[in-house]
Amino acid sequence: MRECPHLETIAIDPMVGDLTGETTRLRAAGRLAKIDLLGVPVWTVTEHALARQLLTDTRLIKDINGWSLWTNGVVTTQWPLIGMILVDRSMFSVDGPEHRRLRLKTTQALSRKRLEDLRPTIESITAELLDDLEKAGEAGVVDLKTVFAYPLPMRVIGKLMGVNPADENLLLGWYKKFFSVMTPQDERLRVIGELDVYFTEMVRAKTATPGDDLTSALIQATDGGEPLTEAEVIGNLKALVAAGHETTVSLLVNAVRALLAHPEQLAALHSGDREWAAAIEETLRFDGPVSHLLMRFATEDITIGDLVIEKGDGVVMSYRAIGRDTDLHGADADEFDLTRPTAPRNMSFGYGPHICPGAALARLEAAIALPALFARFPELRLAVPDGDLSNLPVMTQNDLAAFPIHLGN
Repeated sequence: MRECPHLETIAIDPMVGDLTGETTRLRAAGRLAKIDLLGVPVWTVTEHALARQLLTDTRLIKDINGWSLWTNGVVTTQWPLIGMILVDRSMFSVDGPEHRRLRLKTTQALSRKRLEDLRPTIESITAELLDDLEKAGEAGVVDLKTVFAYPLPMRVIGKLMGVNPADENLLLGWYKKFFSVMTPQDERLRVIGELDVYFTEMVRAKTATPGDDLTSALIQATDGGEPLTEAEVIGNLKALVAAGHETTVSLLVNAVRALLAHPEQLAALHSGDREWAAAIEETLRFDGPVSHLLMRFATEDITIGDLVIEKGDGVVMSYRAIGRDTDLHGADADEFDLTRPTAPRNMSFGYGPHICPGAALARLEAAIALPALFARFPELRLAVPDGDLSNLPVMTQNDLAAFPIHLGN
């Protein structure tokens, strides 16, 4: 990275102690800023328009071998965030024609019909978890995240993918260790190995005995060409399960948090004056699930104003800061507002060729779970001051540690 003495480098706090303050500092640093990720210097994008430009720029690629700090040995497998970049071959890690091939087969399997067919299952899981929440709340304070928001997306993605329900808690535990910066790197690498073994065995079992699930559909998907290889199915499956539950947990919790902090807007939803879709999109914009998405790499110098992203540099998308872009969302972008017309243009699920294929599923889960939660517990309220809530030490995710609530009077 070319040294720019006038450009401040912002260290991203691994403990996520003040995400709002960090977002403000990133926005103030400019549309393209220098950040430090656990000792590793990279660029980050904080402006909506620039993010759209760079997310469709073919000079930025997903292949880690385009990163000079990796090829020069400065970054190794001991860097705690390497597991989010050094990933199996899948549609998430390749570009160009290969990305289109892998993504097409995935979107064939993840069809609109398959999602609609999943709706009754989501409704049933939601109802079961609301029963669990009511039972747990009889003693007083209950953690909405642990009892409701955390298990729901894993049950849904597990059902979609054909995961054995008995393994859902095992997967949740593995992913929790994988994402946390508090996990020692040797243990994280062990977890990655265990996930490899688990999903390899699952794919081989589905290959031998296909079922009515997305994993079997991925194995069988064709577009007139060759089917996905076993490694490609495993890579897509691992990434879909990880992204398919983690982001939805945060979307649910952050939406409830924002609505409880704005009772007049919650009342508008109850009365029907506002649609739940507006609450979902404004949450995604205002307090989205992903703080910083790792990473793309420049294949040649890219000039942005008076700055240069040099060949081999890493580029991160700071989606939470992008969601607060005042040029797009107005001077009050730091406020939560269900009437905001630009909210549906949020980029929480990305943009361009690599836009998240599971975005429709996350929105569907939220559209079912949120109104059901507030209909069941209209007097739901926080059990602690909002300022006492804290994030988990996950640098890439906007993930609260807990969300203690009272269900009613």
